[in-house]
Amino acid sequence: MTSGNPIFCALDTTDLGRAIALARELEGKVGGLKLGMEFFNALGPAGYHAVAEAGLPIFLDLKLHDIPNTVAGGIRAVLPLKPAIVNVHAAGGKAMMRAAADAAREAGAVRPLVIAVTMLTSLDASDLADTGVTGTPSDHVRRLAGLAAEAGLDGVVCSAHEIEMLKRDLGPDFKLIVPGIRPAGSDVGDQKRVMTPAEALALGADVLVIGRPITGAGSPRIAAEEIVRSLAA
Repeated sequence: MTSGNPIFCALDTTDLGRAIALARELEGKVGGLKLGMEFFNALGPAGYHAVAEAGLPIFLDLKLHDIPNTVAGGIRAVLPLKPAIVNVHAAGGKAMMRAAADAAREAGAVRPLVIAVTMLTSLDASDLADTGVTGTPSDHVRRLAGLAAEAGLDGVVCSAHEIEMLKRDLGPDFKLIVPGIRPAGSDVGDQKRVMTPAEALALGADVLVIGRPITGAGSPRIAAEEIVRSLAA
């Protein structure tokens, strides 16, 4: 989180050899890596350590969501891995998020940032309505982000479309980790609320999570370099 490069590349794979190769190729070109459920459920702590040897900060994207005691235990279980960021689902409520924050503080000065997922970027207003949530996506994200801040979390995962609102509401120190980032002309895939890297950074995003536009490129290293150049343009 200190490199000045806001890009965390999502390594969504169960192929450990590929993940290690990508981590090594991207060292010095991205600010960190994101390892999610697909990777961690298949390869566990041993796989995590193998990728971490590349030296890049890691966002451990497990989206914990359970009763407060269980989530606190889940946070404690990953603290020895020393991730830079871990996350929970804001929908688990304030008590659950507070338990996660308290558990992370047990790591002391080297604790990870604990952030909460507000609304997945694959969802839109119609998806919320299907689950019985009234109001707009912005209303829903705003409410959950406010709860996360009250619970003592360091930030949230949100779409680029909520950046400006949340920075205004919660201040510059509350971290916004933004997936659904697609360089101009890229396939949006299963994402519904997307934005280019430069647009999201200009609005105040702290971390840009980018996966397929980098990992699916012929040269992931060159793709990452091009995105970094677009941020400086």
